Amino acid sequence: MAKTVKLGREGLVVPAIGLGCMGMSEFYGESDKAQNLKVLDRALELGCSFWDSSDMYGPFTNEALLGKALSGRRDRVILATKFGISRNEKGDWFGIRGGADYIRQACEASLKRLGTDYIDLYYQHRLDPNTPIEETIAAMSELVREGKVRYIGLSEADARTIERAHAIHPISAVQTEYSLWSRDVEEEILPMMRRLGIGFVAYSPLGRGFLTGALRSRADLSQGDWRLENPRFTDEAMAANLALVEQIETMAKHKGVQPAQLALAWLLSRGEDIAMIPGTRRIERLEQNIASAEIELTPQEADMLTGLADMGVVGARY
Repeated sequence: MAKTVKLGREGLVVPAIGLGCMGMSEFYGESDKAQNLKVLDRALELGCSFWDSSDMYGPFTNEALLGKALSGRRDRVILATKFGISRNEKGDWFGIRGGADYIRQACEASLKRLGTDYIDLYYQHRLDPNTPIEETIAAMSELVREGKVRYIGLSEADARTIERAHAIHPISAVQTEYSLWSRDVEEEILPMMRRLGIGFVAYSPLGRGFLTGALRSRADLSQGDWRLENPRFTDEAMAANLALVEQIETMAKHKGVQPAQLALAWLLSRGEDIAMIPGTRRIERLEQNIASAEIELTPQEADMLTGLADMGVVGARY
């Protein structure tokens, strides 16, 4: 049975290693729909039933893809999606929205694309600076009362906003980047969430693929890959950050596992309230990621990896 994590005191139980589906539709170059459906099929076979999407991925096509994969087996999947980053079908960007009317419209549209009448975990994707968080959470709680949403969450929110939101309606999970090269959440977010009993979902737990060791230079990125615009993927940053990857590779070889598996095992060792959603479009990578839950780190190994992470990373997250 897959290792599970309880998100929030309300008890949403999810596999510790889920599947981030963003890259199946956008941002990481071209992908193949038929292959993506095979990956989703295999994920379910392996017990990887926590799938993460957003209406803005594609835009909209990622939810439609999951809707196709969910057909006939909705009850086997714990489905998470998001609202708040406004786009149109051509991909134009219109900013961040968190008003009550917008939330209801976004939810109804997501339900239709997903082919379901409820969403297990509904996140506000980014905070709307023009809408009080209290208004946003009140609107989300209405969706819970109506049965359209089971649990609510926030993505990339600061500690004070999370506290304010939690006072209006229980927040089950906060989703933020967390990995061996992105540890900002350890300062304020994780301690505050643990005090309030909120679960944590780590996105990009493999450093947007960099911690796998498969990316050695910008030449390894295809046209249309958004990482070409990311500060950590400049020539200078990649060259500097390879020092961290090479140390991970050395430890992984000694332990007889893949570098990506070691990075995920380290993240699992950070707490029993942490789930993660590595993304992939390849079945072999999916299988490796899920197998990471079976890797046991000794205290010394965990400390060594934490020490590597303290080396420092060149480039901002965005």
